Amino acid sequence: MNFLAHIYLSGNNDMLKIGNFMADSIRGHHYLDYPDDIRKGILLHRYIDTFTDAHPIYRKSKHRLHEKYGHYSGVIMDIVYDHYLAKNWSKYSNEKLEDYADSFYKLLQDNCEILTDKIQKMMPSMIARNWLVSYATLDGLEMILFQMDYRTKHRVHMQEAIVEVKQFYTEFEEEFTLYFEELEQHCQEKLTEL
Repeated sequence: MNFLAHIYLSGNNDMLKIGNFMADSIRGHHYLDYPDDIRKGILLHRYIDTFTDAHPIYRKSKHRLHEKYGHYSGVIMDIVYDHYLAKNWSKYSNEKLEDYADSFYKLLQDNCEILTDKIQKMMPSMIARNWLVSYATLDGLEMILFQMDYRTKHRVHMQEAIVEVKQFYTEFEEEFTLYFEELEQHCQEKLTEL
């Protein structure tokens, strides 16, 4: 799962959203350096990643890309699954995606001092290009894949995966829908446990 799903699965707790969003830039036990709700967000993020990587439906989706994109097939699939969440946003939230994204960007700006250096550097581009809303269209998805490819020094030409996305569009969407229903339920249970 990529940014949008991680934020969404954090529920309505702003600090939990921030922790979940920036968790990839916090290694090992350094999560203990943060306030309680941010720590919970980081732990939730790690739980989501572990659940996702082991899930047979996600693995099936990812397998379609593995031969061409290798290790990066998971990165691509995370972004593609966020596309389906954004595209079908009204099924998951009563709030418009544009409003949800704007609120989250404001949350980041208002809490900039808490964010890791990596996130602080990424944030202006994320907001300027409106990544969270961009996920909803195939053009936006292709742009995000291109940006990810740039960040990984063009190792596998990730933006070319738009071909496979279009080829298997229905299959990916059906798999996402089944998988995400399970993930939501498990995250609610995990939040109660945290």
